[in-house]
Amino acid sequence: MSEPTLTDAELRQKLTAEQYHVTQEAGTERAFSGVYWDEHDDGVYRCIVCEAPLFSSTTKFESGTGWPSFYEAMDPDAVELVSDRSLFMTRTEARCARCGAHLGHLFDDGPAPTGQRFCMNSASLHLDRDAAVEDDEAQEA
Repeated sequence: MSEPTLTDAELRQKLTAEQYHVTQEAGTERAFSGVYWDEHDDGVYRCIVCEAPLFSSTTKFESGTGWPSFYEAMDPDAVELVSDRSLFMTRTEARCARCGAHLGHLFDDGPAPTGQRFCMNSASLHLDRDAAVEDDEAQEA
C-alpha cells in the first residue's frame, strides 16, 4: 500500500455495506449477484475505493463462475498478490496495490495467453466506460 487510505469512517460513508465488507473485510459477494459478472461493455475496471485502474474489458472472459474474471491486470504492479490461508485452504488473494482493498483471488485455471483467472468481486470494482481501452485490433490497424 503506497497511498494514504481513507479513515474507517470515511470508507463507511463512501462505500455500500457490501463494498465495505468485500474490500475492507476480505468478504465475497454471492456468485451471479454482482453487477459485472455478465457485463460486456468496454472500459477500464477501477478499484471502487481509490479508482486505480486495474483491469481492461479486453481481458475479461466468461469463466462460468458467476464473478467477473480477467486473464491479466492492466499493469502487473496494480494488483498485489498475497497468500491467503483462510477457509482451510491456500489461495492467492488479489488486492489493490494502491490502497490495499481486497479484490478477489487469482487462480491458475484461466485461458491463454496467461492461463490465469483473476476472479474479482463486482463490489470491489467500478467500470469506467469512458476510459480509453487498448484494443489489439485497433492497434494493428
